[in-house]
Amino acid sequence: MEILYLLIPLSLVLLGLIVWVLMWAINSGQFDDMEGPAHRILLDDETPLESKDQKKAGGETGFKNGL
Repeated sequence: MEILYLLIPLSLVLLGLIVWVLMWAINSGQFDDMEGPAHRILLDDETPLESKDQKKAGGETGFKNGL
């Protein structure tokens, strides 16, 4: 029975900490756009990315001697 004197205040402090973290997350904008990143991964990019070899070669295809 004496352990309740420790567990009840400890659980209230933990509950307060959880509520504080939730309110911080809501106020900092963590839940503003929940669907955007999920849809963005499905969309194709308009321009393909250049490889590192193409950037070094000045935009060439990367083949040696122009082959």
